[in-house]
Amino acid sequence: MNRPASLLDDALSLSDGELTGRVVLVEDCVETSGAFVLHHLIKRFLSSSDSILLFVAFAQPFSHYDRVLRKMGCNLAAQRENKKLLFFDMLMLDCPDDGVEGGLTALYGNIQKAVEVNSSNKSITIMIDDISLLEVAANGSTKDVLNFMHYCHTLATQFGCTIVTILHEDIYSSGDEFTFPLQMEYLADITVKTEPLITGLAADVHGQLTILNKGMIGGFGSTKRKIHNFHYKIKENSVDYFYPGSRS
Repeated sequence: MNRPASLLDDALSLSDGELTGRVVLVEDCVETSGAFVLHHLIKRFLSSSDSILLFVAFAQPFSHYDRVLRKMGCNLAAQRENKKLLFFDMLMLDCPDDGVEGGLTALYGNIQKAVEVNSSNKSITIMIDDISLLEVAANGSTKDVLNFMHYCHTLATQFGCTIVTILHEDIYSSGDEFTFPLQMEYLADITVKTEPLITGLAADVHGQLTILNKGMIGGFGSTKRKIHNFHYKIKENSVDYFYPGSRS
């Protein structure tokens, strides 16, 4: 059996292929951006010969992701040329007043078509960076964004797609905290939280990851929830993951 490439891969069960048909939510904050988790997953998904990544970009242009991934040894331009990466540039998306009946419906239609065309013998991942900006594009309509995510979830159920998205938790007020973020956590099978260290800043530790993996449904409809917690340090071309106290 192959050893997991990192603690993150192990927590996500990437080596076991258990992300198929599941929803992964990355929650971050200003102090600890979760972008590196997306970059890690992009490289892992594209490294598989039978996978296709549908990347819906609200946060950055293609050139940004290409530059970051090249440092990690992954050429996104070549992957896009080979049709393994389908890049949806949504930086200029402006949904009309009818929200999901307009711009989001068109976006979902494009995603659905891409999934149907490529689903015969490929493992498909839909990645959205980020869901907070999708809400902005939808004129702040949380309902329309949640409907859109539920539509995408039907693709995960029907075609076994993996869905990955990121949400900036700290932009929501205490009143919003019980609506959109919690509803996204409810939808997610796995939640990855990037947080600052409780003890404050440290030179060799940039933050901590807490991963809640609800697990697959077992007998009698039961699930096995797993919680992983470890530290990380972002380097120029990679990220180190390690347990608290394992480094001097």
